[in-house]
Amino acid sequence: MSDFRSLPDLAVRSLGGAVLLANDEFFAAKENLVRDEAPAARAEFGHRGKEYDGWETRRRRAPGHDWAVVRLGVPGIVAGVVVDTAFFTGNFPPGASVDGAAIEGHPSLDELGKADWQPLLPLSELAGDTANAFAVASDRRVTHVRLTIHPDGGVARLRVHGTAVPDPRILDAGPFDLAALENGGRVTGVSDAFYGRPAQLISRGLPRNMGEGWETRRRRGEGNDWVEVALACEGVVTLAELDTTWFLGNAPGTASLTGTGPGGEVTLLPRTRLQPDTRHRFLLEPVPGVTRVRLDVFPDGGMGRLRLWGRPTPAGRATLGRRWFDALPDVQALEVLGAAGVSPQVAGRLVGSRPVTGELPPEVARLLDGPGS
Repeated sequence: MSDFRSLPDLAVRSLGGAVLLANDEFFAAKENLVRDEAPAARAEFGHRGKEYDGWETRRRRAPGHDWAVVRLGVPGIVAGVVVDTAFFTGNFPPGASVDGAAIEGHPSLDELGKADWQPLLPLSELAGDTANAFAVASDRRVTHVRLTIHPDGGVARLRVHGTAVPDPRILDAGPFDLAALENGGRVTGVSDAFYGRPAQLISRGLPRNMGEGWETRRRRGEGNDWVEVALACEGVVTLAELDTTWFLGNAPGTASLTGTGPGGEVTLLPRTRLQPDTRHRFLLEPVPGVTRVRLDVFPDGGMGRLRLWGRPTPAGRATLGRRWFDALPDVQALEVLGAAGVSPQVAGRLVGSRPVTGELPPEVARLLDGPGS
């Protein structure tokens, strides 16, 4: 099995994931499926029986199966799913399957039912009280997933691990956080992650406590700690935010930022003093576009968030747009081209010949490579 669980959970609540619909939630609420925290054992009994930290349907007395629809907080390409049946022992479903769909805009519940659902995970056997992990072979971007359990029972959590694929049309509106997980940024290396996961540095929102950041152990030797981030695309970083909120006696003393791009390494932020429990914002001197940024902290410590605001280079924007378009399911790709004014004949030819390469019609170039193309 590939190590897909090292990739972010695109469905988790803290990234904006939500369970929109379920055909049954008699014993336990569907919203529990995407909670951030690990499932917990419960001993309470309510009016409907024992309460579980998960989603649980009633015992099915007729043919069929139960299901729940999840909107991903971050659309992307799914690499694997975890159907966690923690603490469900005599009431877990014997099997489950997962489908995905890609839908434009903000669909209603009725529109979700009419979506072009495609299989991600075929019907697979589950074990009780187990984090059942399954690799997914897919190269298509999805916005929603549907978990189907056969025939009924309880699931504690659904984790949908994958790679974020942002919509470049939204990013064209102005400068954006090139490091953000939801925009396609990802952590590619770290010196130490003893107390906190480095991926939390580039997660959505503000940290609510020290545990929602990245923190290293106390360094007793020479050197310093660091984390490296691959940006959403090649871009010019103009504003950096180094947020030590909640880190009081364990914030780094100083920090620096180094970028790597086609021209090699460049200094984005020289070694600079930091304060505890502070959202630092630094305007950066203009430098060429970079694809990776390394945050060095001296000598060690913790940080809540790293934000790298800027704009893509022309080459970076083209890479972002073409990757997005190549990952769209056929139906959505045709819809996107039609909305951009592309004729059905040209749209069909482009969708059928992906990945796109070379020269493109002007209206397609503006969509895929950026408004200035």
